[in-house]
Amino acid sequence: MSHKETEKGQPAFLLAQLGAHAASQFAERLAVLELAPADAGILRLLRVAAGLSQQELAAKLQIHPSRLVAILDNLEKRGFVERRANPDDRRLYSIHLTKGGGEILEKIGKVAREHQDALLSALAGGERDQLAALLLRIADQQGLVRGVHPGYQRLGGPKGS
Repeated sequence: MSHKETEKGQPAFLLAQLGAHAASQFAERLAVLELAPADAGILRLLRVAAGLSQQELAAKLQIHPSRLVAILDNLEKRGFVERRANPDDRRLYSIHLTKGGGEILEKIGKVAREHQDALLSALAGGERDQLAALLLRIADQQGLVRGVHPGYQRLGGPKGS
C-alpha cells in the first residue's frame, strides 16, 4: 500500500470500520430502551408492512424462522407487537404493532436521529445527502435489500441450520 493510499484511506476498509463503529454506537444507544438493533429493525418493518405472517417477516429479513419467533416472543411479552389469526389462513398468524409498539418506535426514531447526527457531525447537510446517495447506489449494486440490515442473517437458528 502506498503512502498516498494510507493518507486517503481505502474506501472498503473505511466502510467496514465506520459500519462496525456505527452499529456498536447504535446498539449502545438502544440499550437504554432495553432493545437490540434487531428489535428496532423488526418494529420499523412492521410499521410499514403491518400484518405480515411470521414466515413472510422471516423471509423479508432473511432470518431463520426459529430465531424470529424468539425475538417476536420477547416483543410480544413487552407489549410492542401482537399476533392475530390470519383471516386468509387460520394456520398462520399476522404480526401487528400495538399502541405500545408505536410509542417505542417514536423513541427509537429519536435515538436513531441523535445517532445519525452524532455520527455525521463532520458533514454539512448537502454532504450528508451526497454520501447517502452514493452509499445507496453501492448498496443497490451489491444487491442489498433496502431497509433490511444484513446482520439478521447472522442471528442464526437451531443447531445445524
